[in-house]
Amino acid sequence: MTERSAPIRRPTIKEVARLAGVSHQTVSRYLKSRQGLRPATLERIDGAVEKLGYRPNLMARSMRTRRTGRLAVVMPLNTFNHARLLAGALAAAHEAGHVVEVVSVEGSTATRTERVLELTHAGQVDGVLSLTPMTAGFEEALPKGAAVVVSPDFDDGMRSIGELTDASPVSELMERLAALGHRRFLHVAGDQEFASARARKAAYLEAIERLGLESVGVAEGDWSGESGVEAIRQMDPDRLATAVIAANDVVASGVLRGARDRGLDVPGDLSVTGWDDNELCRFLPPSLTTVRINWEGAGRNAVRRLIKAVGGPELEPWSGPVAQVIWRESTAPPRRHPASAPGGRR
Repeated sequence: MTERSAPIRRPTIKEVARLAGVSHQTVSRYLKSRQGLRPATLERIDGAVEKLGYRPNLMARSMRTRRTGRLAVVMPLNTFNHARLLAGALAAAHEAGHVVEVVSVEGSTATRTERVLELTHAGQVDGVLSLTPMTAGFEEALPKGAAVVVSPDFDDGMRSIGELTDASPVSELMERLAALGHRRFLHVAGDQEFASARARKAAYLEAIERLGLESVGVAEGDWSGESGVEAIRQMDPDRLATAVIAANDVVASGVLRGARDRGLDVPGDLSVTGWDDNELCRFLPPSLTTVRINWEGAGRNAVRRLIKAVGGPELEPWSGPVAQVIWRESTAPPRRHPASAPGGRR
């Protein structure tokens, strides 16, 4: 005869209140919205929730409110890796007591819109977040009370638009490099179909003009490492740059390889910067100076809007700079004049 294990007992809201030293009404209020509660109270309840592993009882809430406790995030099937964006979105949803289904849809905007409408009419989720635009007038086909939030951060191909294309870190990179003594620059651009690539190119050209620097050109890249290798290979040996602003980290890795092939030392002969803060950047020889985008924050704020739309608790928004420069070993003062660098002797 097999023994049945006892069911795992869920901690209750009263146990959270007792451990935090507050009333259960205060914890209930906390679960609906953090606003209006004192920081010390929030800290105690946060600690109690974490220690007890408390999670709202979704089944009981569903019976009481006719809500499922489930949300859907819809995105294109073929897109760039946005794992950090989804991580931020899922963390915010779980914080509010929701589970999330990520739905990848192949096809056009119309196809994705149709899938969103199917999800809302099926009633199996409380709300839908679409990471890409919907067809015009889709709201007219929504069932009454349906909650659909469309992210303003991406275009139809889930390429960054709006705030996520902020290229001001390019200016910060170039100002710092100029202060270190760099005067001759090269930009290896990204695919110009992307608003972010166009913004970084424009910021580079603006900084060249504003700071009185010399540009040896803008190499038209395609986000690939090969475009970085080719850009260095094509540099005029009589006008070698001492600093390269690469459109992303993959391009920058190609620049590092191209520099090695030409006998250029990084950062002695050539300082190199990237964009994205790929995990591997810290382990390259040398580690790469780059720009980190707070994808987790963007994902949190997107789901926060959806949770508010479905009547969930008011979560703390992520706030802070969208992009942050991470300075590492690949940037340093130029060791010599570019004309005397390997391959650049006159």
